[in-house]
Amino acid sequence: MSLLREIPSKSDRRDGDARALLSADLLSYSVAGTLAVPHFLGEHDHPWLRVLLEEHERFIGRPQRELEARLRDPLPCESPPRKLRLAIQVLGRLRPRERKSAVPPRRARAHVFGEAARTSAQSQAILSTVAASLGVSLEDLQDSLFADLPGERLVAAPAQPLSAVELALRCNLAVVQGMLFRATVVRIEVEGNTRVLVRHAKWRGLICAVGERSGSATATVELSGPFALFRNTRLYGRALGELVPLLAWCPRFRLRAECVFHGRRLTLQLETGDPIFPSSAARRYDSLLEERFAREFRRLAPAWDVIREPEPIAATGTLIFPDFAVQHRSDPTRRWLLEIVGFWTPDYVERKLRLYRSARLSNLILCIDEGRNCAEADLPSGARVVRYRRRVDAAAVLRVIETTSCSR
Repeated sequence: MSLLREIPSKSDRRDGDARALLSADLLSYSVAGTLAVPHFLGEHDHPWLRVLLEEHERFIGRPQRELEARLRDPLPCESPPRKLRLAIQVLGRLRPRERKSAVPPRRARAHVFGEAARTSAQSQAILSTVAASLGVSLEDLQDSLFADLPGERLVAAPAQPLSAVELALRCNLAVVQGMLFRATVVRIEVEGNTRVLVRHAKWRGLICAVGERSGSATATVELSGPFALFRNTRLYGRALGELVPLLAWCPRFRLRAECVFHGRRLTLQLETGDPIFPSSAARRYDSLLEERFAREFRRLAPAWDVIREPEPIAATGTLIFPDFAVQHRSDPTRRWLLEIVGFWTPDYVERKLRLYRSARLSNLILCIDEGRNCAEADLPSGARVVRYRRRVDAAAVLRVIETTSCSR
């Protein structure tokens, strides 16, 4: 069986690359009632994955066409055909390809074709003349002529070593992303790191509704979008797929997606512990302003814990996400929520403050940039306010905490 068509001509190694989603024939799953159960790669696949990686290592520095020719033949070990095709495609995306030539290919072709139009000499003589004019050897010129074709690009070593374990996880991620491309609605129950998930969804233009699950610390994120609204078939695809590796950083999550496979509606389920490749760790702070405040507060108040992005707060049917919670280590009832109102647009400030007013929190501290010109009437009733310019004064925040009692 030829595996040539499964090797892509482009490669881009990055976290959760959902740009080139898998074709339907590579989505391996079984049906259990109304569930679509993906066939994940696991430890039993690691031996043949290691062999595949070794084959790629052998061709580093050689043209891609030579690797393709090798993979037309089977591996020297047993490997499931569909999983092998999947791994070849995923690995092809992760491997950078070099274009190394003595002369830029377009320039080389322009000179050669231009010389051929001016003379009736044999091709070898034309190549020799052009090589001399460009100051390169005949062999270098010949290698440069079509060096930009996919098959002539050189197979390069990855930026970081790739193990069979990582390749298996990346294959699993690709399968889930490909299945989500066929979703009409996605519902995620998540505990912890909700803010990162919601922020990325909104940044990518996904339509999402966020709510709080009654009686628990779990937030629910429901995603919809143009495909669901207009054609009721596939949802977002690439943008939605980018959320999957972020879930690996949530302490607990459960995803349910209603998908359409070959005209049949099935449910995909994903939950904590499923073997998917995680994204890179999210930035701990959104800004240097926040990072500096946290560092200074920890230094000034060693008895207080600083919690970045604590649990969300329910407010008029949605959730708001304070920047910090500060909690006394020996007395958890002494707990304050802190929001830094920074370089926001006036409309965003207004919406944010309206949500905080509706939440009626008695333990809220707002650190407001003086440049925002927020009037006292706009501020939530009962909130303590620390105004700042350029940097949040950690000592001022500590004074508010130590001189005011609060109830959670």
